[in-house]
Amino acid sequence: MAKNIKQKITPPQQPNKVAPIPVNLNIPDLFRNTWIQSGIIFGVAFLLYANTLLHGFVLDDAIVITDNMFTKQGVNGIGGILSNDTFFGFFKVEGKDALVSGGRYRPMTLVLFALVYQLVGSSPFVFHLLTVLLFAGTCVVFYRTLLRLFGGPSNDRAWLTSWLAAMLFVVHPIHTEVVANIKGCDEIVTMLGSLGALYLAFRAYDTGKLIWGVLSGIAFFVACLSKENAAAFVVLIPLALWFFGEKVSLEKKSILASSAPVFIAFAAFFVLRGSILHWRFGGVPMELMNNPFLKLEGGQWVLYAPAEKMATIFFTLWKYLQLLVVPHPLTHDYYPRQIGLITFSNPIALLSLLLYGGLVWYAIRGTSRLNPLAFGIWLYLLPLSIVSNVVFPIGTNMGERFAFMPSLGFCVVAAILLVNLYAKNKNIALGIIGLALVLFSVKTITRNPVWASNETLFFSDAKTSINSAKLQNACGGALFDKARVQTDPEKQKEFCRQAIPYSTQAIKIHPNYRDAFTIRGGCNFVLGNFDAAILDYRESVNLAPEKADLRANLALALRDGGKFQGERQGNLAKAAAYLAESWQYNAKDPETARLLGVSNGMMGKNPDAIMWFSKALELSPENATYLWDLGLAYSAAGNFAKGEELRQKAIKIDPKILETRGKGQ
Repeated sequence: MAKNIKQKITPPQQPNKVAPIPVNLNIPDLFRNTWIQSGIIFGVAFLLYANTLLHGFVLDDAIVITDNMFTKQGVNGIGGILSNDTFFGFFKVEGKDALVSGGRYRPMTLVLFALVYQLVGSSPFVFHLLTVLLFAGTCVVFYRTLLRLFGGPSNDRAWLTSWLAAMLFVVHPIHTEVVANIKGCDEIVTMLGSLGALYLAFRAYDTGKLIWGVLSGIAFFVACLSKENAAAFVVLIPLALWFFGEKVSLEKKSILASSAPVFIAFAAFFVLRGSILHWRFGGVPMELMNNPFLKLEGGQWVLYAPAEKMATIFFTLWKYLQLLVVPHPLTHDYYPRQIGLITFSNPIALLSLLLYGGLVWYAIRGTSRLNPLAFGIWLYLLPLSIVSNVVFPIGTNMGERFAFMPSLGFCVVAAILLVNLYAKNKNIALGIIGLALVLFSVKTITRNPVWASNETLFFSDAKTSINSAKLQNACGGALFDKARVQTDPEKQKEFCRQAIPYSTQAIKIHPNYRDAFTIRGGCNFVLGNFDAAILDYRESVNLAPEKADLRANLALALRDGGKFQGERQGNLAKAAAYLAESWQYNAKDPETARLLGVSNGMMGKNPDAIMWFSKALELSPENATYLWDLGLAYSAAGNFAKGEELRQKAIKIDPKILETRGKGQ
């Protein structure tokens, strides 16, 4: 490390400063070897996630890799990545990329993915290997940065605190969503760039050399291009210089001068983002899957009351702390209503408000005293504030991936407290540290296999996220997809029977969930539950009348439902009603016209039957069946010559029609 490294985990005693704590803890020399410890940290990080290397593409990997038209173009797609919203390459349609409030501009990892795609194509192994290597490298940078912040070669507390904070970060199971899912590279590269910028800012501060400042700005610009929550380090970097920088003359090494490249980089990113996204910074979506702070009143979605929203947010903030201390159970999905509407009558929300208020008070008080614990709290609170729904909406209540950057602060605070305990009672501290590292490692290793595929992820986490409409619907959709490619009719029906409870649960949670109605309608259609399928498809069309595919689904269900009512139930009136409605949605389906002809003929409405059979024939002129049926309709109406003429034409087109339809009727 740099020879100017400060030797303090707790600053020297001065007026209004915290009292000093001895720095010599007689730790083994192994802990003082930076290179060995860096290698250990890197190796443990890699080994913990080695069981993800053979996984496939999962979840949002489709958005950034497998279904992204720019990424799949390799190098040729980089221009499109840099000049559009991050989601545009997936949706491929103007406007849909703005479904998430404020839009997203995170091109850096997509450029990285495009380069990998150019070299190896769609090999998930290489993408997973890249993700694990980036994570392991980030853990090492975290360790080396903490060494610079906390002390130097003769400071045992600095060595032990830095090592322990880094190891806690390495093994923490809450990071599995980021590392086991390739899309999580955006979180990793953001943190890598932010920590790199912090470390390089200190090099600039310590040496006064411009080159380190320039490199710090470049690293931070890369972080911002990866994900917007790097913005927290715009404050954290000068704050770290205030806490841990040597107090020397401002002319040579001022905090503002050393932080200036970071400010410039953020300003450049802000302007670039604004110009690419046309200065979109938000809005309030009124769809539950894009805004969890909505409730149904009188059949209409309305916003939570301010107190309800804040209580729900503080309940969520408590959940983050709980998962950082006890990371169980874990799930990738916290969409509505996994966390429901919360009020301050909920004791957890109230306790969380008091707890976070206390953390802010302690951090403010400790800042003036240069207390490292206060910096650790800021390192937790500032990144968390960006993903808390307080600063701007993130589209869901929470996500374990959002704890990735805030967990830096948690690990620092935990390490400082444990090292303080170590100084007082070595055995108890070692017991707690050993137990935490072992349990966290085991949880990480056993959690990773869940991310092997969408199927394993969905059905595993659905047991935890029972109140997530999105995940319950995803499970129903996965089963329906399996049914659609199944050639065995009985197995196809079994998959549909399994899917219906998931879709029903999704609808129960989100009564206007179009996708869930569509999936359940499809399952009911396969099962021959035509009335239920029609009801579900009608609801889908009511929720999105502009969707042509939904109207086509409803038309098909009505057609086959009408056929079922006429042929199997003998309910000609209901059959005719279904078929007439089907025709309204698809007036180009000759089979619907033919069935309308049949139903009218069976009711003795021969002129109407002739009209519908004629429409069917217009839509499919060479169809022998339609010619035959039209001939029968003319015969039934008394025009036997016309009927015979049409039947002869049908026989000419298909001589076998006599075997299938007979000579009479």
